[in-house]
Amino acid sequence: MTSHLVFISGASSGIGAALARGVPWPDARIVNISRRALDGFAHFRADLSDPQAWVEVAELFAREMKGFAGERVVFIHSAGTLEPIGFAAEVPAEAYARQVLLNSASPQVLGAAFVRSAGTTASRCQMLIIGSGAAANIYPGWSAYGAGKAAVNQWVRTVGSETRSRGSDCCVVSIAPGIVATPMQDRIRTTSQRAFPDRDDFVGYFERGELRDPDAVAAELWRLLQDDELDSGAVLDLRDREG
Repeated sequence: MTSHLVFISGASSGIGAALARGVPWPDARIVNISRRALDGFAHFRADLSDPQAWVEVAELFAREMKGFAGERVVFIHSAGTLEPIGFAAEVPAEAYARQVLLNSASPQVLGAAFVRSAGTTASRCQMLIIGSGAAANIYPGWSAYGAGKAAVNQWVRTVGSETRSRGSDCCVVSIAPGIVATPMQDRIRTTSQRAFPDRDDFVGYFERGELRDPDAVAAELWRLLQDDELDSGAVLDLRDREG
């Protein structure tokens, strides 16, 4: 029987794929929750901008976690999108609404489902949400992305307080990884300045070699989770831990 159960949303590319490749337990069952598969990993197909998919993922958690007798269950919510990039009043309304659902609502609803299912297993349970500096900084053109990350950070703080008050062995945290070399960064650099006025700053990060390697970031995130020293409700930035 596997000793670790790992769910990763958005594991088809970017940081999510790096986290899937870097899972530190050889016998872990790893489930990629996303629209696209990642070779070598179990795939639960879900479009997390669609509320119906949240119901299906909640059922997945309930089914897989009930009675699980392994050492640990981990859920990493890495799924997110910058699309559409542009001022809120100037991008297509339907695409903007789906961005809000994916970035803000899906982590909260899926997080609540994970915490709920954590009560059905004696295993250590951890939820990590990939945060962003955009939660605290204003980037015109990223309104739904930044607001979503800020909302999720407050959700983590609040639910962390709830889990502590109940003496739960379920830990929820948000960690911002910094600026990482992912397809999202590639997309930022090809955006027009009208849609994203700060584009040249991100071009500069790339040209100066300041983007972090996703595999290195994933390894650092896994080290933090393995140390079991994170308090439930913590909102962190990896850059603050350097050195």
